[in-house]
Amino acid sequence: MKIAVMGAGAVGCYYGAMLARAGHDVTLIGRPNHVEAMNRNGLLLDFGSSQEYVSVTGDTDAVGVTGAEMVLFCVKSTDTVEAGAQIKPFISPDTIVLSLQNGVDNAERLSHVIGQPVIPVVVYVATSMGGAGHVRHHGRGELVIGPSAQSQAVADTLIPARIPVEISENAEGALWAKMILNCAYNALSAITQRPYGEIVQGVGVWDVMRNAVDECLAVAKGCGVTVPGDVWGAIEKIAETMPGQYSSTAQDLARGKPSEIDFLNGYIVRKGAELGIPTPTNLTLHALTKLQETKSA
Repeated sequence: MKIAVMGAGAVGCYYGAMLARAGHDVTLIGRPNHVEAMNRNGLLLDFGSSQEYVSVTGDTDAVGVTGAEMVLFCVKSTDTVEAGAQIKPFISPDTIVLSLQNGVDNAERLSHVIGQPVIPVVVYVATSMGGAGHVRHHGRGELVIGPSAQSQAVADTLIPARIPVEISENAEGALWAKMILNCAYNALSAITQRPYGEIVQGVGVWDVMRNAVDECLAVAKGCGVTVPGDVWGAIEKIAETMPGQYSSTAQDLARGKPSEIDFLNGYIVRKGAELGIPTPTNLTLHALTKLQETKSA
């Protein structure tokens, strides 16, 4: 299958690499330094214990999605509308578009921009960029996707590429569960520039995280969303399974880039205000992260 990845960051590069090594024709749209490295050497897929170069095509322009049967949309939430407008002229009504993004409303926002359905995807993977054209995989890799007429075709494509896929009737709830996890960890990791395993050793940190999560769950309930599973149990487990992982927000701030905090804790604050639900912990985490963004800039 011809597949395009819009947004060749850590997540996009990882899934693009996995699909390319399974034999698919993959084009990654990204920044010039990454594109140059990928076109020159291939994309370096680094599992820690092993490394391999995977043959892909890099492009700096959205025209690279032309002819793609499937598009993995992996840009930051802050860039959804702009990047959606960029790919719109180059996709067809039959193109399968997947939103592999943080936050809970990107698929809806993207669908509005491109004028066709977008399948929401919940991403559970720990990745980072090790340099130009070099993606590091630190753990996990499974996806939860929303139901649609195309979802089974997506699963049939991704699973043979060693990408676990679950089709869920409650993808919205799964997106919220992932966002709540991000609301618990991302800002704290960003503000302190510490990985998950170190954060939770701090005095009072578990209480701060618990308060943030309780606020998120109250807002989810106010929005009529059923959040599946044991959210707090999953949050506790992350500190054990990914102790060395820095949040994507921490990685953004370390590189002096804007983060997605407005679509994580900031989203909870906005929705809480609309619903009359107090969110003081999320407000604090959001405000402090925005201050750090200003410092980074």
